[in-house]
Amino acid sequence: MLLLPLLSLSALWGFVLNLTMGDAQSLLRADTLYETLGVTSTDLGVQLQAERVRSAEALTTRELTEDLGAQRARTDSAAADFEEAVTEAGDAIGDDLRIPLEALTSHLDRLSSIRADIDGGLSSRLAGLDAYNQVLDTVFSLYDHLISVSDLSVFQQASSLQAMGGAREYIAREHALIVGALVDRRLTEPERSAFTEYAASRKFLHARGLAGLDVPLRRPYEQAFASQPFLTFASMEARVVKTGTPPADAEAWKSAVDRLTTELDRDSAAAAKALAARTAKGATGTIVKIAVAGGLGLIAVLASIIISVRFGRRLAGELYGLRTAAIELAEVRLPDVVDRLRKGEDVDVRKEARAIRVSGSAEITDVGRAFASVQRTAVTAAVGQAALRRGVGQVFLNLARRKQGLLHRQLGLLDGMQRRTHDPDRLEELFRLDHLTTRMRRHAESLMILSGSAPARAWRRPVPVIDIVRAAVAEVEDYTRVNVEAMPDGAVDGGSAADLTHLVAELVENATIYSPPDTVVQIRGDLVSNGYAIEIEDKGLGLSAVEYAATNKLLAAPPEFDLADSDRLGLFVVARLAERHGVKVQLRRSPYGGTAAIVLVPRSLVTEPAALTAGGGDDRPQELPSRTKKALAVVTSGTHAGLPRRVRQANLAPQLKDEPPEPEPQTERSPDEVRDLFSAFQRGTQRAREEASEEEPMSKGDA
Repeated sequence: MLLLPLLSLSALWGFVLNLTMGDAQSLLRADTLYETLGVTSTDLGVQLQAERVRSAEALTTRELTEDLGAQRARTDSAAADFEEAVTEAGDAIGDDLRIPLEALTSHLDRLSSIRADIDGGLSSRLAGLDAYNQVLDTVFSLYDHLISVSDLSVFQQASSLQAMGGAREYIAREHALIVGALVDRRLTEPERSAFTEYAASRKFLHARGLAGLDVPLRRPYEQAFASQPFLTFASMEARVVKTGTPPADAEAWKSAVDRLTTELDRDSAAAAKALAARTAKGATGTIVKIAVAGGLGLIAVLASIIISVRFGRRLAGELYGLRTAAIELAEVRLPDVVDRLRKGEDVDVRKEARAIRVSGSAEITDVGRAFASVQRTAVTAAVGQAALRRGVGQVFLNLARRKQGLLHRQLGLLDGMQRRTHDPDRLEELFRLDHLTTRMRRHAESLMILSGSAPARAWRRPVPVIDIVRAAVAEVEDYTRVNVEAMPDGAVDGGSAADLTHLVAELVENATIYSPPDTVVQIRGDLVSNGYAIEIEDKGLGLSAVEYAATNKLLAAPPEFDLADSDRLGLFVVARLAERHGVKVQLRRSPYGGTAAIVLVPRSLVTEPAALTAGGGDDRPQELPSRTKKALAVVTSGTHAGLPRRVRQANLAPQLKDEPPEPEPQTERSPDEVRDLFSAFQRGTQRAREEASEEEPMSKGDA
């Protein structure tokens, strides 16, 4: 909470400091550039202007004088000083100055070729002067880029002085052109046009420069423009523009120009020094302001950090206490209450929703009271939900028990009807109705399982796994599509046999429903090190990897049953039964397509095969339906209807048992043989009754 404001304050302070420091650095950089490039480039421009004037005379007379040679030497010296200044400026030269410096250096390198053309008489007067003009244009371009300060007032004054310097250059161009024309007393048409252009540009730049200069810097120029040299120059300039001929009095022209340029150069140098001093003073003042503001800002930032750290530590301690209480509420107290409610225990809302003990500021205590209110509401809601679930479960249980009682009575009636019926077709229909009733009983048991209760069916003795699988198959509608392969001997504890039968029946029914009707569902089993594994494999479309993961998660840790998710009721039943007995159920994709469900019965529920013959008695809670018996009649193996056979006198003491005769080996009859046998027995009984009814009246007559 405190780190973000501190970071923002520090960033803002750094930004302001960097911004002001940038202004100061810009001013200092401008001063450095003026002391190096500005001074030397100004001297270079003056020397180039002087060489241009003397070159104009040489271009007209075609004579090279010692004065021209001396001037060229002075120009070369100024160029060398400029190159040294460039090196001295160093880091002060930014990317904005690279291009104009390179252009100026390139034009200075052309001076030798310009001079060679003049010396060899290969260049005309105007062409030679234009060559010098181009060099001076790059000098003034450099001047423009030297003005790179962030202070707006300084920038405006520097730009105005630059305009005045440009006007001074156009006066020099006019003078160079007139000096050459005074020799032969004429101006060519291109020279007239050039002079007119120079005069117009000079007037424009003078007006622009004066308009931008402030009073202290403008006053010397105003005095110069009101002086006699400027008035004389302006009058001669206007006459040349009007007549197109050089001035008649050459000495008057030269005198006026010399006096004017000397005064303008003096005023320009004074104005430049004044502006430089003003820039340095502004930079110094800015640095002082930066130091004061930056120091005070730094003190404020440090004070804020110290205060925030102390306040943050106290707040962190309070929040830690609140966090600890909230974590205890969320991870210990509320889960414990929910777990107790799930187990059916009674929960005192007032006792469990006790207040959270926190200390600190008013805001922290308010949050603590809010957490206490949330806790009280959550506990109350959990108790209400638990009561609602118990009520719904009780409704399920009552309905299931009533339905189960009715189904038991219906199974009894169906069994009696089957015993009294001799018509094979009607007997087949009764068997089918018996099978549907068995499935209805399984659905009723599903409701009992979801309500948290256990079905009433149980066995006292272990039940063979093969019998459990067969009984589960018998409770499936499409049992004819199920193929039970041979399984190793193994038995399951009788107390869990009914639930395991129900579990397998749900998985088998799911396999038959979600696979094509012309396919076979395979069931195989094996005795493994961790228990007994039963695998149910169908040839349906299967599920996606995400759906397999979600289903296996539900089977591994069944949540509370959601009434809105009743389309997966079978999976919830399987998950509840698996959780009750520690059975592991997992679905995966079959290598042949479809789904393979693996049921792993834990070792604690599996009994060795020898234990099946250790006791006797009828361990069945009720007789299997006739339909189930018939369905299991091709798959029985040493048992009756898939259940253990009763052994006479199995529960008697050894001294009271009779020595039973050795049982004769019996051969298992096929269903067709059993049907023929019972049909023959039925026909014989009926024929005997008919004969008895015919003989009874005859006996009475004889009497």
